[in-house]
Amino acid sequence: MSSSEGLKGQLSFLGGFKLTLEHLSRPRVTRQYPDEKKPKQPRQHGRHVLNRYEDGMEKCIGCELCAGVCPADCIYVRGLDNPPDDPVSPGERYGYVYEINFLRCIHCDLCVEACPTEAITESKLFEFSFTNRADAIYTKSELLVDDEGLPRHLPWEDWRDGEDLHSSGWMRATAPAGNAAYEGEVQWSGELGYGLRPPEGGQSGRRDDEATGTKPLREVLEAHLLKEDIPLEHRGMKGRIWRAKISAARHKKHLDEARSRHRASKAAREESRRPQTEMRGPK
Repeated sequence: MSSSEGLKGQLSFLGGFKLTLEHLSRPRVTRQYPDEKKPKQPRQHGRHVLNRYEDGMEKCIGCELCAGVCPADCIYVRGLDNPPDDPVSPGERYGYVYEINFLRCIHCDLCVEACPTEAITESKLFEFSFTNRADAIYTKSELLVDDEGLPRHLPWEDWRDGEDLHSSGWMRATAPAGNAAYEGEVQWSGELGYGLRPPEGGQSGRRDDEATGTKPLREVLEAHLLKEDIPLEHRGMKGRIWRAKISAARHKKHLDEARSRHRASKAAREESRRPQTEMRGPK
């Protein structure tokens, strides 16, 4: 064996760094969780909510179809006749008892598709934990949206901006029942606080991403696309410069937020010391 072959064999361990070196020039896909989270699509399957009509009346009519179709048997519903002088829902009955056991729920959304009045939908929230089993069983008062049409925020839930805005994306996406001729056609009722929501972009070509919260896949997960699917302006050196600018802007934003938190905490400390100084008075 020649000396060159022997040296090559001794340095063969460097081949293990090939994959690492290849990824040095690729965009980072790691996010600083939980401070930074990946954007969620409008059809995200999260914590359920009970919706109301624009006039404030509840959409649930106590038909118990959601409980019957649930494969995990986690929904318990009991209907009651509407009081004639003060009806709760437009129908003859309303959901008097509505409970969901989230220790059993698998977030399959079959309850959303079975509901005839679009009463039960899902928000984007999926980060919530419990310290006891009783908190895992959500009651009607916890599931029903408030007077502004927003889900109620409970102490053990980690809500972020925008996660409580698009709570009916999956329902609106499946409203055409697979018929492309009805894609984009409004076939749902209005919601309290939002009115009649716009349809999502699909086969119809009618889309309003800002109104529905939809984010194109190329923008959210471009780093995971194949090379031929990445736009030309985002490849090579141009792409590295573009990603460096985005990273610098994100870093600057984090620094500004940290500085503002530091100033706020400093002002709070000074404010807490001020009464003590005033009480002591001059010597």
